[in-house]
Formats: sequence, C-alpha cells, structure tokens
Amino acid sequence: MAESKRIEIGEVEVEKIIDALNRFHGIDFSGYSRASFTRRIQRIADKDANGTFDSLLNRVSENKEYFSRFLKEVTVNVTEMFRDPSFFASLRKNVLPELNKQQTLQIWHAACSTGEEVYSMAVLLHEASLLERSTILGTDLNPEVLLKAKQGVFSERDFPEYIQNYERSGGKAALSEYYDSSYGNSVFKPFFKDKMTFSEHNLVNDGSFNKFNLIMCRNVLIYFQKPLQARVLHLFKNSLVTGGFLCLGSKESLLFSDDRLAFEVVDAKEKIYRKI
Repeated sequence: MAESKRIEIGEVEVEKIIDALNRFHGIDFSGYSRASFTRRIQRIADKDANGTFDSLLNRVSENKEYFSRFLKEVTVNVTEMFRDPSFFASLRKNVLPELNKQQTLQIWHAACSTGEEVYSMAVLLHEASLLERSTILGTDLNPEVLLKAKQGVFSERDFPEYIQNYERSGGKAALSEYYDSSYGNSVFKPFFKDKMTFSEHNLVNDGSFNKFNLIMCRNVLIYFQKPLQARVLHLFKNSLVTGGFLCLGSKESLLFSDDRLAFEVVDAKEKIYRKI
C-alpha cells in the first residue's frame, strides 16, 4: 500500500480555508496572524493525513462535525486557573479595591475558552466580598468550549498546578473549598456559576453590547494582525465605563494603539490599564 502524501499548507491553501470559513460558517479569520494560523492548519492537515487538500477543504466547508473539531483546534484554547499568579496578585491589590466602590459590577472575559480564567476571577471576587454584586460574562466564538465553561467541570489532574497558582496569587483560603471532587473531576460550587453567563461572541465581527467595569482579554491579540488588534482595542475602549479596567496579556500592549490616550497605566508589567 502506498503511503499517503502529506498535505502541504501554504499561502494559497490558507487563503482558501479562510474564504471557506467565512462563506460557509460566517467566521472571518482574515485578520489573524498568517504565521500562527498556517502552523495550526498544518498540524490539523498532518493529523488528518488522508486524502488531498480539496478533501480537507470540503470537510471544513460541509461537514458540521468535522468543522466543530477543526474550529476547536485552529483557535487558541491554552488556559489555566490563576495563570500568571503575579497578574492576579496585582488584580487583588490594584483593581478590586477600586471595583469595591461600585454598587454593581459588570465583568467581561473576551475569548474565554473553557473558562478557567472566569472561575479564577469569580474566586477573587468572592474573597473580596464582591461576587454577589457582580455579573460575569464569558464569551468565545467556539460553542464547544463555551459548553465546557458553563459546566464548570475540570480535570482533577490539573489542580495541583492550579492550587499552586492560587496560593502564589495571594489566595485567602484553600482552593478546594470552592469545588467538589467526583470521578476524577473537580466541579465548582453552584454559587459561582449562578453569577456567570456564557455567550458566543466573535471579536472579529461582533460589536459592543454593554458597558463593563472590567474587561479581560489576555494572550489573544498576539494572534491578530495589527489592523484587527486596533479594531478590538477600540471595541474594548467603547465597552468600558469611565474608570473601567482593561487587562491584556503579558506580550500585548496599548502603547502603539490609537486609543492609548484614553487609558492610564495601572500596572505596566502586568498590562493592566484604566479608562480615563
């Protein structure tokens, strides 16, 4: 039996896939960084190394089950609880005391993936006695990861690292107080999920839908080209109340944004900004 030939993904193939995703599924990846997007598509092609590029393109376009799996793999879903503990320590010190001055709080986690960061934020709010007056919105373009986020069920094997992150972030209790363990999974207490809403939202196409006191979008903009970065940052600016906070990832910045003058720096190292 002859070995199957590797499907090579280059510029032409990437543009065809981007066009198909837009035409058949209404998802526009044209503003994404081509280098990282190409690598992710190549990994998918290598994993599904049967057939030709045309057969891969047809499955992406017409097979809903395959498209769902493709979308999950082509979008970035690397996340963990209390990722970068120094960032969460800065939130405790510099942001939560300011949020405490508000009667109600609206918080948006954009591109929240499977929700680990959303639950991390909920724990911080609970420990600062702010959760009861908070509404936390988690959004992502992928409905499959949102479903997992809604469930609040995470693998127990990840929790030694999460507990360490939590403690390093200044946690005030034992993280195990906030979830129940069952059959190898950790399930967060219902009172956390009661304050959360999860919804599909595409940062590329969709607009502003509320005014928030805090917006979290960390380690997402690095996968966008400059024009799309500028559009998303403008969306965030328009979605914040005056005095609201914007948190970006460690490799992201407002310094070169047209909207930079609308913000003051709260913590330069942790990329926390405040709308003025």
